[in-house]
Amino acid sequence: MITLVRLTGFAKKYWIWLLTAFICLLTSTVFAVATPWFLQRAVDTAYNRGNSSDLIFWAVAVIGASIFRGIFAYGQSYLSEVASQKTAYDIRNSLYDRLQRLCFSYHDTNQTGQLMSRATADVEAVRMYFSMGIIGLLQYVALSAGIITILAILNWKLTLISLAVLPIIATIAILLSKHLRPIWTGIQQLIAKLGIILEENLTGVVVVKAFSRQKDESRKFDSQATALYSQQQARARLFAFNMPIMVMLMTIPTALILWYGGRQIIGNTLTPGQLTQFIFYLGLLIMPTRRLGFVTNIFSRATSAGQRITEILDAESSIKEKPDAVNIADAKGSVAFSNVSFKYNALSPALKKASFKVQPGQTVALIGASGSGKSTIANLIPRFYDVSSGIIKIDGIDIRDITLSSLRSNVGIAQQDIFLFSASIRDNIAYGSIDATEEQIINASKAAHLHEFIESLPQGYKTWVGERGVNLSGGEKQRLSIARTLLVNTPILILDDSTSSVDIKTEHIILEALNQLIRGRTTFIITHRLPIIKNADLILVLENGHIVEQGKHAELVGGNGMYKRIYESQLTMLQGEEKDSL
Repeated sequence: MITLVRLTGFAKKYWIWLLTAFICLLTSTVFAVATPWFLQRAVDTAYNRGNSSDLIFWAVAVIGASIFRGIFAYGQSYLSEVASQKTAYDIRNSLYDRLQRLCFSYHDTNQTGQLMSRATADVEAVRMYFSMGIIGLLQYVALSAGIITILAILNWKLTLISLAVLPIIATIAILLSKHLRPIWTGIQQLIAKLGIILEENLTGVVVVKAFSRQKDESRKFDSQATALYSQQQARARLFAFNMPIMVMLMTIPTALILWYGGRQIIGNTLTPGQLTQFIFYLGLLIMPTRRLGFVTNIFSRATSAGQRITEILDAESSIKEKPDAVNIADAKGSVAFSNVSFKYNALSPALKKASFKVQPGQTVALIGASGSGKSTIANLIPRFYDVSSGIIKIDGIDIRDITLSSLRSNVGIAQQDIFLFSASIRDNIAYGSIDATEEQIINASKAAHLHEFIESLPQGYKTWVGERGVNLSGGEKQRLSIARTLLVNTPILILDDSTSSVDIKTEHIILEALNQLIRGRTTFIITHRLPIIKNADLILVLENGHIVEQGKHAELVGGNGMYKRIYESQLTMLQGEEKDSL
């Protein structure tokens, strides 16, 4: 219940909607409770052969009460739905905002499908709690309190007979909730797992088809779908068992009332109208009691979903901004690593005591085998991760003393794993600089050797790139990523193997443009391309997280270390590529 109370806090600012819905609920309940009283008058009038005009009056009163009950029930339903939708909107936005602010390490350890399920299915479960759960419970309480009070006034003996089964019903509802909660938790988790499988399968459809694993993937999906089906069946069995039990328990008092009330009519201590009124009140009590199982189901589901939602809302980012962090408007671009070590987890240290200094405007080439620590250095500079030990400084300031927004606004990144949004080419290029002019976008495209290709398309810059840039080749996506990064115009650039998917001819053209644009900027380039490495002001050679060599090309090639071996192997490969191109 702590979880539900906390989520209810999101509805506080919509208290007027909820209060009005509650007033409509009470008014509807009043008209519902008044109807049997009108019926009692009508029945006794007819039984006693009273005035026909009185009978018409009570009949009209019953119809009027029903109409007004329907009007206020509509108001209660509409207003509670509006309040629940607004609350769900706020919860969903809070979740999304939280996910945006959590650090990379959180997303590294949480599956996308799980997060998507919590932001959709779980939020919807909580919405139902607000629209039908709370209102359903209030309706049950209001209607039950009103009817029990009236029944006690009418005939306390019949009331005791009527209420004899309520403790049993309450016990069943509690037991049902207890059994449903773990089932709903399992259902929510299985829905998330299905989302994970579906997301991975659709994203990796090329790999699935290339290795003819369609049947295996179908079996994997079927296995989780079967498990979900079993959980849903268990929930349905409990729910199906609960409903007839509730109805049966409420039917028993009706039979007893008919027997006992009939005897009182024979003894002239009770009128037929009063007995009819009593039975109708009992019928009104049966309706919300039957819904009690439905409400219990909603509460159980919302509790499970709410716990999954609050796990995200309570998640702490390992990247924390200091209260007194400073803003750097325009960094000069000096970067210094001092004994920096980092590990993604306890078992895999990715960088060990790395130290180097880069002056503003210098170009740094990072080379080494896969997993040597190149991308780790690139990820530490914009503080996607925090160092395990050591200090990284920009312009002599520890990056942990700089606000995250100003730090990252001074660092432009073109990553190896390029992500493009389902939008136009123009929107993707201008993603980091939404106020850029058409001229600036075109200049960035020209610099990345992309403008001519875009102009050749029927819709030009308005061309839709498709999901994850499916309509573009690997080289075109990389050039678009370069254009996007260059448009931001940051003093520090990080290019993560940004020319790996282009041919030699295109690479030369891109390099000519980059040589102009990186002038005056501090640039880190992760690459195996020899022309880039040779022209770098500083080369960092990494192996198993260590910087084993650093210096300029002329210094390192004259040695007998790892760089010379890389250089000789790259030179041999380059000569082979040039021969092939001829």
